[in-house]
Amino acid sequence: MTETLHIIGGGMAGSEAAWAAANLGVPVVLHEMRPKVATFAHRTGDFAEMVCSNSFRSDDHEQNAVGLIHWEMRAAGSLVLEMAHKHRLPAGGALAVDRDPFAAAVTEKLKAHPLISTSYEEVTELPSSGNWIIATGPLTSPALAESIRAATGAEALAFFDAIAPIVYTESIDMSVAWLQSRYDKGETEAERRAYINCPMTREQYEAFIDALLAAEKTEFHAGEAAGLSNPTPYFDGCLPIEVMAERGRETLRHGPMKPVGLTNAHKPDEKAYAVVQLRRDNKLGTLHNIVGFQTKMKYGAQTAVFKMIPGLENASFARLGGIHRNTFINSPTLLDDRMRLKSRPYIRFAGQITGVEGYVESAAMGLLAGRMAAHDLLGRDLSPPPPETAMGALVSHITGGAEAKTFQPMNVNFGLFPPIDAKGGRRGRKDRYKAYTDRAKGAFTAWLS
Repeated sequence: MTETLHIIGGGMAGSEAAWAAANLGVPVVLHEMRPKVATFAHRTGDFAEMVCSNSFRSDDHEQNAVGLIHWEMRAAGSLVLEMAHKHRLPAGGALAVDRDPFAAAVTEKLKAHPLISTSYEEVTELPSSGNWIIATGPLTSPALAESIRAATGAEALAFFDAIAPIVYTESIDMSVAWLQSRYDKGETEAERRAYINCPMTREQYEAFIDALLAAEKTEFHAGEAAGLSNPTPYFDGCLPIEVMAERGRETLRHGPMKPVGLTNAHKPDEKAYAVVQLRRDNKLGTLHNIVGFQTKMKYGAQTAVFKMIPGLENASFARLGGIHRNTFINSPTLLDDRMRLKSRPYIRFAGQITGVEGYVESAAMGLLAGRMAAHDLLGRDLSPPPPETAMGALVSHITGGAEAKTFQPMNVNFGLFPPIDAKGGRRGRKDRYKAYTDRAKGAFTAWLS
């Protein structure tokens, strides 16, 4: 009889790892401390609960590295991508989901699998034997984090991660705002009108930046500072808007508030100086999140500052933004290329705790860890995907490709891939990205078979 695989953490990575291993015939116990032990960011005990954005980002698998990893995950039988598509929302070229039904569907599928059982108890120490995957994510419990620290002999790295606010759609003034995806991107009318856009004049933008910089802020959520002895850096891919504004008054206008590719339906001849976008957060369309507006402002300040945005003067918030500490290990030092802890090779790590950033990347590393662990238990060795693939490039980066001394969380991107041969001429970006994705698909298909 095949030995049991134990997985700690029922987020994106843990859910995907459990599904991948069980579908290869390996019995799995999925350990999740919620809802018995809560975190400040989660609301339910469901697996794969989304707590920040509701988007899996670009679904373009020919021009985008994130879209490519979507393609690879689907080819490998990803549960997360299957349920994301089942519960997708219009979002232009992005894959956004109705977060609560999505998590409920993932939970239902996992609990219905005959080889997967669940345990709702907190695991506080690294196990001393057995077969394990640690996929506890950015909010690893303090006790387990301390056990990891003690076992590795290294200080875990940490950064602050921020959450964007969610607005009740009915409270948005659509006589000011309008529906449009940037550059009208999308195959259907719904996708081309997937975002609510709130325009700002230069004067409104300058006043907004002044208020943003002056607002009262918090450096961490209550309880998150315990044990911090050094300043903790932010992850550049999820910076609070106040931090972006502090880097220069025009930073936001060239980031989440850029006005390009948009035409004001109410005043088509007037070009907005800046635009705030909101993306649908649930299937009913009753909730919208403010895109890129992760924040560390205190709650009272948030409502005052965000109501300065034209169209949101009377906004009601279903959830305000927040900030929390996010912990990850120094994977280039600690893990081998099979994602095993070098000092305890019966333990694998997967997901954000390894230093990948984003729902998609976390789920992909869970899928990979689950497949590798299952192959081990079935008496076979599974090498990682080739570095020419999205999954392979990412796992190569975290398990040795990155510089350990400066290791920081990383989204998948073409900069992690082996360069494409220009074959005697300089390729344009579009052709180069297509060459990356074509090469990756061939390599991944061969790896799967």
